[in-house]
Amino acid sequence: MDGTILVTGGTGILGRQVIADLRRAGREVRNLARSADGPYRGDLVTGQGIAEAADGVSTVVHLASKPPGKTDVQAARNLLKALAPGTHVVYISIVGVDRHPYSYYQVKHAVEQLVEASGLPYTILRTTQFHDFMASLCRTLTRSPIVPVPLGWASQPIAISEVSSQLATLAMGDPAGRLADMGGPQVLSFREMVELYLAAEDKRKRVVEVLVPGRVSKAFRSGYQLTPEHAVGRITFEEFLRGGVPASSYFKKA
Repeated sequence: MDGTILVTGGTGILGRQVIADLRRAGREVRNLARSADGPYRGDLVTGQGIAEAADGVSTVVHLASKPPGKTDVQAARNLLKALAPGTHVVYISIVGVDRHPYSYYQVKHAVEQLVEASGLPYTILRTTQFHDFMASLCRTLTRSPIVPVPLGWASQPIAISEVSSQLATLAMGDPAGRLADMGGPQVLSFREMVELYLAAEDKRKRVVEVLVPGRVSKAFRSGYQLTPEHAVGRITFEEFLRGGVPASSYFKKA
């Protein structure tokens, strides 16, 4: 599809990469964010600036999200309401949101349902967690002398660059509905990820697995957040860490 592409949340770590990928492909891109530079500063929650940013665009890549997601549904409603008929909506979601009881995942699923019911052509891509996110989580867990990790939890981390490239391709293509999941190349236990992180930081600490109670923890142990049958990513978590452990937190960038 030709035409201008609007990216929401373009100041985030994924959004910046998606905008760069689209511009390298020669596409005209607008960035809608509260802190965006240029003429398309706006607020999805209040609705301010959305209509102006969306005027004349052919595709919207909706990345804006603010965990724990209390305003995500309202933001999506405001965005979808402002779009002209026929606008292609590309939405980034998370593997397992239709089965997992974790509150933020449920919010992501609710936004998926809004997109599907909007009457607009859409593409929804669910991915596993990013390497950057898991590295920041490992940093938090390893602050103490003894490192506690949840027993039985696992992740399938994927490189942001690979997700960004896929999103840019989808934004420049035809609507495809909900796609097959996109997962990283390996399923790793939290213990394995923490040990890889400590090795990358040249640190030695005792890692202790702890059984976390509750239905959310049970869902993580059940692996709803994993998609081993769609391990399409190529960059492993260990390879990502070899490139240098990120100095700043993913949570501050998002």
